[in-house]
Amino acid sequence: MLEEVEHWLKQRSWSAADRPLDQLLAAKCAAGARGTVSVVLPALDEEATVGAIVATIRRELMGGPVPLVDELVVLDSGSTDRTAAVAAAAGARVVHRDAVLPRLPALPGKGEVLWRSLLATSGEIVCFVDADLREFSAEFVSGIVGPLLTDPDVHFVKAMYDRPLGDAAGQGGRVTELVARPLLNLHWPQLAGFVQPLGGEYAARRSLLERLPFPVGYGVELGLLVDALHTVGLDALAQVDVGVRLHRHQDGQALGRMAAAIYRTAQLRLARGHLVRPVLTQFDRGEQGFVARTHAVDTEERPPMTEIPEYVKRRAA
Repeated sequence: MLEEVEHWLKQRSWSAADRPLDQLLAAKCAAGARGTVSVVLPALDEEATVGAIVATIRRELMGGPVPLVDELVVLDSGSTDRTAAVAAAAGARVVHRDAVLPRLPALPGKGEVLWRSLLATSGEIVCFVDADLREFSAEFVSGIVGPLLTDPDVHFVKAMYDRPLGDAAGQGGRVTELVARPLLNLHWPQLAGFVQPLGGEYAARRSLLERLPFPVGYGVELGLLVDALHTVGLDALAQVDVGVRLHRHQDGQALGRMAAAIYRTAQLRLARGHLVRPVLTQFDRGEQGFVARTHAVDTEERPPMTEIPEYVKRRAA
């Protein structure tokens, strides 16, 4: 590990308990408009979990004695279940992906929803939380927002946590260990200190996010992390331990598609070129033997939001 990264780990890795809520509230008040916080939950068919997450954030971090979060938005990317109704009943403002920037047809993918959320929110600090978390703790929000409120030199904060797979501790990040971590260590060794580089819980200053391109699919977390490094430098990045993350796990083939998209995102950033053949073939066993199924690898990226006229106009108003 680079000496620079060893130093970074000591200076920019914290626990959520390092910043009590009263300290965060004092920092938020002192920051004024710069301390406004928007929490975004990208959601697709998450009726089983989204309501409890929304309810916890509203109960513990909005209004009452701890008004840390100013805005809570569930960005629905086309759910066919009751995700939108459950989220609204729990107290979130629900926005459908297609209602944001309607002149631009939406592409499928998580990154697309995160990108559009910048137009659907107003906070100067934007916090992303996946909507499939179980046994959710409000520290997933307060922990990663904390450094942004208390340290003006920090611009981007990732959550770190244990990810059990069934009864096996620490085995839940399979794509992280097999794809993302080797890529980062080999090509961006300054990012080798991130425990959960692909985690879906992170917060950043709007002033940074609006300058970054967003891969529309699974590559969004790696893409944002790499581009944030190149934009603001390692010392502006941080991570916070928030405990244990429990969520729904993908099957092996879904992980393969995720891995391909992440590799493609890295490849673009290494060469700013294109894959010769951006598809992935996988195999299922059928009645007559193995059946090949080919999937397109995400190849689209959305430009920095500062290049979108509607966003520029909204921010200038």
